[in-house]
Order: sequence, then C-alpha cells, then structure tokens
Amino acid sequence: MKEPAARSLVLDSQALSLLLRNDRQMITRIEAARRVGVPVLVSALTVVEAVYGKTDTARLHWVLSRLQVQDVTQADSLTAVQLLSDAGGLHGHKYAIDALVAAMALRSPAPVLVLTSDRDDWSTLCGDRVQVKDV
Repeated sequence: MKEPAARSLVLDSQALSLLLRNDRQMITRIEAARRVGVPVLVSALTVVEAVYGKTDTARLHWVLSRLQVQDVTQADSLTAVQLLSDAGGLHGHKYAIDALVAAMALRSPAPVLVLTSDRDDWSTLCGDRVQVKDV
C-alpha cells in the first residue's frame, strides 16, 4: 500500500548537515517538497546540532531562510518526556534532542515525513506516527 503524500517534511541533523554541505540529493528532495507546497521544518535544536566550526555562516543563513525553523515549546518538552518514558524510560543527552524534534514533528500537519540517519531512534520514539526516510 502506498503511503499518503506528506503534508510536512522534517529534517534531522544529518539531513540539515547534508543540505548545508550542498548535497545534490538533499537539495533535490527539498526543492521537490517546496514545489508541491510541503513545508520543510527544522527544529531550532537541530540547527545547533548540525552546525560545526567549518559551516559557512552565509550559507547557514541562506538555507535557514528557506526553511521553517520551529521553536521548542514547553508543550514539546512535556511531549518529549512522555515519548522517552513510553520508549522504555530512555533519557539523557543521547535521546533528548531526538525526542524534542520528534515532539515537534508530531505537532506538525500529518502525515509527516522525517529525513533522518537515525531510523531506529525515530521508530522507537514515534512508532508509525511518522514516515521515516533514510538520508
């Protein structure tokens, strides 16, 4: 059965990193989403996670201007806590950002497609509530 077309596209840190490095495949995915009116979302936390010392600041600002950068809310924090608890009591820095980004994804218009390199983390946190595509 074919999955429904995404109404939201969420980038994790690896997906954003690829975009910042001008990866052709990632650029093509983002442009395709934009052409059909699917918002491309990234958490403010993901920006911090993806950027490192060699990131071109001008490129960072340009890329972010073309995405919808989402703030982290108190509701996201509480949802993330519940997601971690539901996933067997996960905790700590290894899962915190993923859980907060997952909370943001879950409040986005569904169906949500997540571009990630951490399929297992997303499956553990969200189950089948989001579509996951490897980058």
